[in-house]
Amino acid sequence: MKIKFCGAAQTVTGSQHLLEISGKKVLLDCGLYQGRREEAYNINKHFLFDPKELDVVVLSHAHIDHSGNLPALWKGGFRGDIYATHATRDLCATMLQDSAHIQTRDIEFVNRKKIKNHEPLFKPLYGFDEVRNIMTLFKCMPYNKKFSINGFGGNVQVTYFDAGHILGSAQVRLDIKENGKTIKFGFTGDIGRPHLPILRDPDHMGDVDFMISESTYGGRVHDKAIDMDGQLLAVVKEALQRGGKIIVPAFSVGRTQEIVYSLSKLFSKNLLPKIPIFVDSPLSTNVSDIFKLHHECFDKETAELISRGVDVFGFSNLTYIKDVEDSKQLNYFKGPCMIISASGMCESGRIVHHLRNNIGSEKNTILIVGYQAPHTLGRRIVEAEGKHGMFVRIFGEEHAVKAKIYVLNSFSAHADRDELREYFGKFTKGTLDKIFLVHGDPDQQEALKGMLGDMNYKDVDIPAKADEVQL
Repeated sequence: MKIKFCGAAQTVTGSQHLLEISGKKVLLDCGLYQGRREEAYNINKHFLFDPKELDVVVLSHAHIDHSGNLPALWKGGFRGDIYATHATRDLCATMLQDSAHIQTRDIEFVNRKKIKNHEPLFKPLYGFDEVRNIMTLFKCMPYNKKFSINGFGGNVQVTYFDAGHILGSAQVRLDIKENGKTIKFGFTGDIGRPHLPILRDPDHMGDVDFMISESTYGGRVHDKAIDMDGQLLAVVKEALQRGGKIIVPAFSVGRTQEIVYSLSKLFSKNLLPKIPIFVDSPLSTNVSDIFKLHHECFDKETAELISRGVDVFGFSNLTYIKDVEDSKQLNYFKGPCMIISASGMCESGRIVHHLRNNIGSEKNTILIVGYQAPHTLGRRIVEAEGKHGMFVRIFGEEHAVKAKIYVLNSFSAHADRDELREYFGKFTKGTLDKIFLVHGDPDQQEALKGMLGDMNYKDVDIPAKADEVQL
């Protein structure tokens, strides 16, 4: 058995891990690399394997950095099965369409510059046809039920365990029979946090021999998830005193729904005046509808609210916006309001327009509630927090950062250092032979490696991209 690390190695994006088992190939996740536009395009265009040689894909969840390059597999000749939970499949159906749309639009923007400079033009990584075709390959599986992968003669069985990260997110356990032995192999996907709203807490997958683990916040401690409502309340109340708009870049899957859920509780308790709230994202609107179909993923509190007829993703002063003309009208809205829009890292979509129009006013607030990767507009805005005279480039123009910047990490959907310690503390000592750390910046990976060493996990590796390991 061999592992090749094809993405999210010493970085937090582009998750792809290739297992070779008795001559057959299993890909764990197929995510898009996100970063500088031209660099990301070149990375995503070239796989470190031949898609035609893949037998199956086992998908952990629907976030684009884990699923976003699936249509390019079809384009490259892959025709095998893609295993996912039911909610992950439903999210991918709309998110991959949105990804194709964004790529087409962004490529048109980039190519206009290339035409002026007489440079070779880009083509989208994939289009709507590839999205429609790849969706025909999905096979949906529930949590906590072992199933055999087609084509492996019963020698590879998979079980999904709730990861508590986003709707449908899963940890993956593979029981692999090879050369008369059984190997228990774990892949965390992205590990969620205890006590997040809406979703159930992460499950324990049981003891395994080998593990690929995310390490996004291996050296950091978040504010507690139970503090979400209070922190959001404090930010909104302060922002309302300045009378401007509150601009919230938010991931369409998970973060948007959590913010809406938190606001609904604050309004229901009359802790905030009922200012207009706009979710300005067609994808977020579609995703919220998908959430309503998957009660099997909800925690007890959310399930009980729904059973009482409460619309946890809607309230009287909330408006979901799909039409682009309605989105443009928000530029002329007078008075305080909150605009929640995608993308979460401010790299594309309607949020970029809202930032351009509002970042230069001291009345306004920009509320960051998610991870911002290096070299993204979101990261540059975070770096401007509390500093004077900072500028950010939006649509090729410099804009002074005068709006008040807030960063709330209590909304993070990734386990932090202490939660990862609790997670790994559930495995029986001496049974986990080797841990591979992926999906993290090097400093966070080194911090987690040190912590795991203190927990007596002695064989912890931080692989580089394209590294191959024989087990």
